[in-house]
Amino acid sequence: MAAEPVTWRADGVPRSERFDDIYHTETGALAQSRHVFLGGCGLPEAWAGQPQWLILETGFGLGLNFLTTWQAWRADPERPRMLHFVSVEAHPVAPGDLLRGAGAYPELAALAGELAAQWHGLLPGFHRLSFDDGRVLLTLCIGDVQPMLRAQRFEADSIFLDGFSPQQNPDMWSADTLKAVSRFARQGTRIATWTIARAIRDALQQYGFAVEKYKGLPPKRDCLRGVFAPAWTVRRREPPPERIDAPGHCAVIGAGLAGAAVAASLARRGWRVTVLDAADWPASGASGLPVGMLAPHVSPDDALLSRLTRAGIRVTWTELERLLEDGRDWRASGVLERRPDGDVRVPAGWGASGPNESWPASAGQLASTGLPGDTPALWHSRAAWVRPHRLIAAWLRQPGVEFRGGCRVARVELEPGGWQLLDPAGQSLAEADRVVICAGHESGRFAPALPLQPVRGQVAWGAMPGSTALPPTPINGDGHLIAHVPDGPGTQIWLAGATFDRDSTDLAPTATDADANRERLARLHPASAAALAPSFSSGDVESWVGIRCASGDRRPLVGPLEGSATGLWACTALGSRGLSFAALCAELLAAQWHAEPLPLPATLAKALGTQRL
Repeated sequence: MAAEPVTWRADGVPRSERFDDIYHTETGALAQSRHVFLGGCGLPEAWAGQPQWLILETGFGLGLNFLTTWQAWRADPERPRMLHFVSVEAHPVAPGDLLRGAGAYPELAALAGELAAQWHGLLPGFHRLSFDDGRVLLTLCIGDVQPMLRAQRFEADSIFLDGFSPQQNPDMWSADTLKAVSRFARQGTRIATWTIARAIRDALQQYGFAVEKYKGLPPKRDCLRGVFAPAWTVRRREPPPERIDAPGHCAVIGAGLAGAAVAASLARRGWRVTVLDAADWPASGASGLPVGMLAPHVSPDDALLSRLTRAGIRVTWTELERLLEDGRDWRASGVLERRPDGDVRVPAGWGASGPNESWPASAGQLASTGLPGDTPALWHSRAAWVRPHRLIAAWLRQPGVEFRGGCRVARVELEPGGWQLLDPAGQSLAEADRVVICAGHESGRFAPALPLQPVRGQVAWGAMPGSTALPPTPINGDGHLIAHVPDGPGTQIWLAGATFDRDSTDLAPTATDADANRERLARLHPASAAALAPSFSSGDVESWVGIRCASGDRRPLVGPLEGSATGLWACTALGSRGLSFAALCAELLAAQWHAEPLPLPATLAKALGTQRL
């Protein structure tokens, strides 16, 4: 998907050839954003003291409304804890045009640089971008306006109606689009736009907005401001989601990737979170893998799993950059995926010259990893190796999170004052307003109705022999190989695996699985298998075993266990893709609790929900 070209006029005003129109008024984008949109919605005064503020925009363009809103949020001591900005854009521009558009405004330059750094892989669908330690969340909905609006659901506090002129881009301003926009409004939601076209004023009034003209910016005499105040009782097809404005105390059972991610997401929103684990230390279960791989699933038809992993990796990537040290805790190495079946097709519109991050590998890439040039393979540029325990530790260090080890929760009971978490002797371990089960394959003890399956996995790993030349980038396929991972001063490790034994919870390493991993490595990367043969023969290879948790359809489970009113939820069954799914699932859970914009289209969110079962 190629970036939308922008023509820059001699006076510095950007213009779209597709719509034969300019991106903002000649008076200046910053002035327009402040006067028409922020001023038209009463910002920043309206959000003062609020726990969160939710904005819907119908045309992202060069991102100047977002950047101006973000800058106003940063400058306001009374700002809300969370700022959500949801914007629809059918034709995203190149990152260089974002930077150029903001270049005339020094107060926006640094923010534009942060935005451009995350401006990648904008294929059709939703993309969650995170700023200021996850307290400013931009959800880009890439696609035509009406299907994108149907895929999202929340009650907006402010609505920015923007886009090219109604004459040049009529679909953006059609009655159907404005009706869809009205479904995001609640009583008191303010709306603002630069156009005063009669048809648009009439449509907004028809759908419940009281609108009025207001002094505009030259060369426009007027702009439009309004508020959602229908004279009738609004009946929605679905009731509005419950919105928690006063976070309390949440107990999370399990200190692996899922539990730590949930704790961090809730703490950002003001929750006091206690994470309990039966082990003395975090990451003592399947999340304690010495080193893991973060890589997408790719299919020619861009199947459900492909879209989910792509969304999850984007969210995880932001957390890795924010919390960990590149080269020590993780590395943005890219991953080469061997395709034994020879199928290296990617969805139509992808390609190495576009904004995607996976494409058929070149002979040069194969040569750099020691594979023959005719090997069928995909190259994933937005992929990495990660030390999972370090990501977990970073999440658990976030303000508002407390870890308590050696606390085996035997049962959870709802009392009049809240939830009681009890140990095997019936003694209280904690009291909480809400509880989230993130206990891996042991989640079934608290949620017997969920179709959970333990999947045992064994990997081989060891110190890098000094004379061994292993590939510089991870290899994925039938098994995986990760090498050159720092493990202390002057020490590096490698890891290969893994086995999949369903319905097994035996943590003892077996010689059979050790042999299976050695054979798998020989098929995946013969040169590495040969180079490591002396280590296998001399017994210098370690085995590590973990028990993954999978659902019946191999997708994570996020949602209420006994109805959301009781406050008992699950975030589990991440399977072998915990690094891809943990942060995404945690954000989905937090969004549902706080009636925030979803980080995924509604259909994908439902594909992860406990309700699907």
